[in-house]
Amino acid sequence: MTVTARLTAATEPLFAGAATLFDEYRQHYGANPAPETVADWMLEQVLSSRARIYVAGQGVTAYGICSVAVVPAALTLRTAWLVRDLYVRPESRHQGVARALLTQVAQEARAGGAHRLSLQTDLANARAIELYARNGYSVLTDVAVMELTF
Repeated sequence: MTVTARLTAATEPLFAGAATLFDEYRQHYGANPAPETVADWMLEQVLSSRARIYVAGQGVTAYGICSVAVVPAALTLRTAWLVRDLYVRPESRHQGVARALLTQVAQEARAGGAHRLSLQTDLANARAIELYARNGYSVLTDVAVMELTF
């Protein structure tokens, strides 16, 4: 049975599998393999509360991961939750893993009093856009996403 959970410690059964999957995700987008560094980074994010990391899996095998940043939303005096990374291993796709992760994140954001839950994806990633739309997300056309890269 697949479970979804928020990771809070490196001792959790799915933590190592999630770290492996996070490194696979990074490599999918061209990053060099760095399994130990990824595990350390994940633990730092979780312990510092800079990010929430969710995993879907069974036993010690992770099928999907999702990282979320929770940031202040001053105008509403609440928070905004930002899905930063969502990845499902190829052999686990089309089995509801991404939907389960998105559902858990949305439930926790709502329960935590968040003002909104946002995400971004590449415009060419039609399958992801379809997935997000099926899960209630809508495309914003009145904002500009900008960045300053260091």
